[in-house]
Amino acid sequence: MSKGTAPDHFPGIGSYGFVSDCHTSALIAPDGAVEWFCAPRFDSPSIFGSILDRTAGHFRFGPLKESAPLSRRYEPGTLVLETTWSTETGWVVVRDALSISSWAEQGGPRELMTGHEADRCLVRLVHCIDGEVEMEMACRPRFGYGSESAVWSDRGLGEAMAEGGGEKVALATDLNLTLEQGQATGRLKMKQGESAFVCLSWGDGIGPHPRSYPEAKERIESSRDLWRDWLAQGSFPDHPWRIHLQRSALVLKGLTYTPTGAMLAAATTSLPETPGGERNWDYRFSWIRDSTFALWSMHSLGFEQEARDFMRFVRDRALEADGGLQIMYGIGGEHDLTEQTLDHLSGYGGARPVRTGNGAYDQRQNDVWGALLDSIYVHRKALGPEAINDQTRDLVRRLVENALKAWPEPDQGIWEARGEPKHYVSSKLMIWVAVDRGARLAAEFGVKENAEMLSAKAQEIKDEIIEKGLKDGVFRQHYDTDALDASVLLMPLVRFLPPDDPRIRDTVLAIRDGLDDRGLILRYLTDETDDGLHGEEGTFLICSFWMVSALSEIGETEAARRLCERLLAASGELDLFAEELEASSNRHLGNFPQAFTHLALINAVSHVIQDERRERTAGQKTAVFSEMME
Repeated sequence: MSKGTAPDHFPGIGSYGFVSDCHTSALIAPDGAVEWFCAPRFDSPSIFGSILDRTAGHFRFGPLKESAPLSRRYEPGTLVLETTWSTETGWVVVRDALSISSWAEQGGPRELMTGHEADRCLVRLVHCIDGEVEMEMACRPRFGYGSESAVWSDRGLGEAMAEGGGEKVALATDLNLTLEQGQATGRLKMKQGESAFVCLSWGDGIGPHPRSYPEAKERIESSRDLWRDWLAQGSFPDHPWRIHLQRSALVLKGLTYTPTGAMLAAATTSLPETPGGERNWDYRFSWIRDSTFALWSMHSLGFEQEARDFMRFVRDRALEADGGLQIMYGIGGEHDLTEQTLDHLSGYGGARPVRTGNGAYDQRQNDVWGALLDSIYVHRKALGPEAINDQTRDLVRRLVENALKAWPEPDQGIWEARGEPKHYVSSKLMIWVAVDRGARLAAEFGVKENAEMLSAKAQEIKDEIIEKGLKDGVFRQHYDTDALDASVLLMPLVRFLPPDDPRIRDTVLAIRDGLDDRGLILRYLTDETDDGLHGEEGTFLICSFWMVSALSEIGETEAARRLCERLLAASGELDLFAEELEASSNRHLGNFPQAFTHLALINAVSHVIQDERRERTAGQKTAVFSEMME
């Protein structure tokens, strides 16, 4: 690698490290280059964007002329990334983190905080543990998604400021800095026992940042302790797979925007679902349908505050619209997510267009009512009557009314198809969920007449789904097709029919066989589905994890365990998952890391662990989350 330049090739999507301060995040390539970083928020324009175009900015810190580290891992229980390098002359360890500090030193309402606040500082430390190593730093910001080069100014004593596109970042280091051609570079020959640091800061007024290695080290160690303190609040089973549950919990926390409690679908935009294809979307928003899965996961692992924060976020969005719902919102609660293309970017591996915003935000997707009402129901089951106030009771009524109005209408479905609207079975299923949970909540509220009326309506919806969505004993994608769709795997998970019902069992097994790709699960067959796009796609990881849970539910416990093992093995050394997996190569595809995948992982792993416990005790099976759902 030449001085200050990033490699021409694109690292595998699944090979990036993910660090977060719950305001923004960074993706770090194996060679030590930050290739995706937006500030001050997850959804801000990128400052380093070479993951989408090799000229769109990067920030490398690693041994000179080395690109392949010996190993990478997270410090246990944290989002502090540790990279170990072995060169011909010595060994060094680099630690990276977006630092966090005590919330008490910051402003803002306590109920929206979860124990910490952002420092607005990316801290990078190196320690030489053996021999001698020459370290290289190359910081090349490109503001506004790579459209604006940086103008650097020297502030002396290893400090410099970069400005462009109305933004600025500050760099501090104990390397000798050189500023030229839009980048800051530095080198340092290190001997055993020596250490060095680089820090990048941003934000209005750019507050105090570390000016020495001890100060930078304190930032990382404080952040490490806060991550571990947060994780200790959770409840994890004594099982070899608890490490996957803990990592997924940390990822989900890292994808949560602390000021509002919103959970992003993923940290990135436009990483392709099809290599070189057009299925490239911006996922830096919060989807209402994620709410049910988020609430299940957070409550099941004991993270009640995060569950409260996310419940507040989605509830407030519904209250703003008097019970109306979009399918997604900006992480600050924004409603307008107009989609644009960034034609100056070549895209990851040449996959174009690169998009910001998401044109699906104003689609009709009728599953949102069920997702939110199920969330409210799960939330109440976990926290008791205190979780529901009078305002929320009134909201439940309006949500059910909107769900019933949507019932006869076709929509775009859970996968946001850009073809013609259809009567998707999964959408009708979630309308049933909305009305069923509304009936249960009405009964708990003591409104017997409403509960009985809604129960009758829920039965009417169920009867229609069975009549029109079931063909040859198997539930289909929509009312007018024989095509299969993995989204109906939700049926046993939301208790539409008992898991031992032959129609549920036959549906699960038909999807396993009909949407199989080398043992993993496609969401549907693209040549049977009018989704408005071209090209193939990988297997959707959430569908494969749903299959694990569904197989567990119908009693196929050994098949569930084998599939779960296969999926967990595909996560790579950092235990992170994208949206899709190419079954032939285990290559990750789509935006990364993907919250929906990690949410489904928690459910699937919990199912398998509970199956093992049941088998050991020979007791009666109690399905995961059944106490919340029934």
